[in-house]
Amino acid sequence: MSSPQKSARDADNERLNPGEYIGYALGDTASGFFFQTFNIFLTYYYVDVWGIPATALLWLLPSVRALGAFDDVIMGLLADRTNTRWGKFRPYLLFGAIPYGICGYLMFAGPDFGPRGKIVYAFVTYALMLVSYTVINVPYSAMLGVISPSPRTRTVASTCRFVGAFGAAFLISLFVRPLVKHLGGGSEIRGFQFTMAIFAVVSVALILITFATTKERVTPPPEQKTNAREELGELFKNWPWVVLLIASIFSNAFSALRSGSTIFYFKYVQGYGSAPVLWGLDRTTLFLTSGALGLVLGTVCLGPIARKIDKKYYAAALSLVTSICFLSFFFVPRGQFGLMVALNILAQFCAGPTSALTWALYADVADYGEFKYRRRSTGLIYSASLFSIKSGILIGGFLVPLFLAQFGYVKGVETQTARALLGIAIAFSLGPALFALLKFVALLIYPLDQKRVDEIERTLAARRKTIPETQPA
Repeated sequence: MSSPQKSARDADNERLNPGEYIGYALGDTASGFFFQTFNIFLTYYYVDVWGIPATALLWLLPSVRALGAFDDVIMGLLADRTNTRWGKFRPYLLFGAIPYGICGYLMFAGPDFGPRGKIVYAFVTYALMLVSYTVINVPYSAMLGVISPSPRTRTVASTCRFVGAFGAAFLISLFVRPLVKHLGGGSEIRGFQFTMAIFAVVSVALILITFATTKERVTPPPEQKTNAREELGELFKNWPWVVLLIASIFSNAFSALRSGSTIFYFKYVQGYGSAPVLWGLDRTTLFLTSGALGLVLGTVCLGPIARKIDKKYYAAALSLVTSICFLSFFFVPRGQFGLMVALNILAQFCAGPTSALTWALYADVADYGEFKYRRRSTGLIYSASLFSIKSGILIGGFLVPLFLAQFGYVKGVETQTARALLGIAIAFSLGPALFALLKFVALLIYPLDQKRVDEIERTLAARRKTIPETQPA
């Protein structure tokens, strides 16, 4: 009979084939087509394009996100109790793809309603989009915990996932503004309609590819009993999960705050218009593209060392560098575009791997829960962790219109007051820097270093070695 050490080594050697890594990555590319568009353009679209007052967004966005705050947990409990020939999580990709694409498009359909009708329409379509996002992304994220029993293989899969996600961010940054301009024929509303229709079709296709190319390999212990109350109790007693949840909230808050304020920063603080300067692209598009490129490159560079590093300390160090870079933007003189691009690439080069590492840590947290409570609730752990995305976006997304409103931003005025410019600059630099620093602190507190993770992996391998393995097709 094999030793626990040998079983752990066998699991560690279980690498996925390249097609499965790519297929899994494309799922987050599909999510990124909408998620990144919302992060960068949604506030701008609602306020400057479609004409919803910034003050209305102060209650509209938090209200919608608050309503959807707990559907992730419900979805996770449901997915953990799903058993089909396709597995627990993959069926939701198959049946949720088309509704996801439709809901994403409807958010930017831009019907010609009055002020009150626009607010109601925005509320309803945003709520529907968050529900469809949950149906797709809770199972998709949970798949990382069952795609392999090896923590190091899961780290590689998480790296590939975020290469796909940040690849979408690169495409969004590069093409949205030119596509809106080209397809709109002078109308930004029409341009967003056609652009998001294209993204919707592509996203549906990519999600279906993910379904077809992936497998689930880790199953719960056969003696496991399902009890929602006990599972939720174990979740909140899982200290590594609690700390990681807080770190993820900070991460998504700085991403949403900075992304949502970027267009305002370049349009008003830096005074850059839409005139093309390189390859037909304006400075705002070039800046966004440079950041997305930094995300991709940073995540790709993580791949070769993903099996050799202690994820906790590496992610913490990178978060600190990101914070310093964000802080530096507050002191960059106006007009120093080259310096801003360089700082942005460095900041995002460091931010990219931390996202991949954080989601790989969630799989370790699922192992810890099984190790301590002899119950594997992968879907619940990842669904509750997606709460961090919505919470972080809620915080960052709320702060953007808050800064605009409180510092005296006036829609349609080319020259804003010094106070309004200060508010935009804070939202773009100091705010994100603070959230990145808080993420650094949370990761230092996170208790599972690589030595502890390896001990847990060996223990679980010993428990599973006598259990017949079933692999859903």
